[in-house]
Amino acid sequence: MISTRGRYALRVLIDLAEHNNGGYIPMKDVAKRQELSLKYLERILPTLTKAKLIEGVHGKGGGYKLTRDPEKYPVGEVLRLTEGDLAPVACLAPDAPPCDRVGECRTIGMWREYYEMTNRYFDGISIADLVNTDSADNYVI
Repeated sequence: MISTRGRYALRVLIDLAEHNNGGYIPMKDVAKRQELSLKYLERILPTLTKAKLIEGVHGKGGGYKLTRDPEKYPVGEVLRLTEGDLAPVACLAPDAPPCDRVGECRTIGMWREYYEMTNRYFDGISIADLVNTDSADNYVI
């Protein structure tokens, strides 16, 4: 399951892409448009900034902006950054110790295929794709 952290990060990036005017966009404006807590967004922004997905400037005229074109932001990258990893079971996580049961595990192939399918799916969608998607009855994630 994707947490609010991952969903809100996507909403921030979509909003920054939609309102890109070449300058910095105040996060209070994003929070207001997205109806999100500014305090909660302030906990997500350092992760996005550290990964160089966005850049920010403090003070008058400050705010945040994307560091690349929206089509160069795979959703999978954002979710792996904010969620840690998308592995459906612990034994497939990148830093997982080898499982003693892998040789006789009847489900590992299923989990591995699901994991690969999930990553392929999210890596095939960009922030630009989401910007260009019609809203579904104003439902927000």
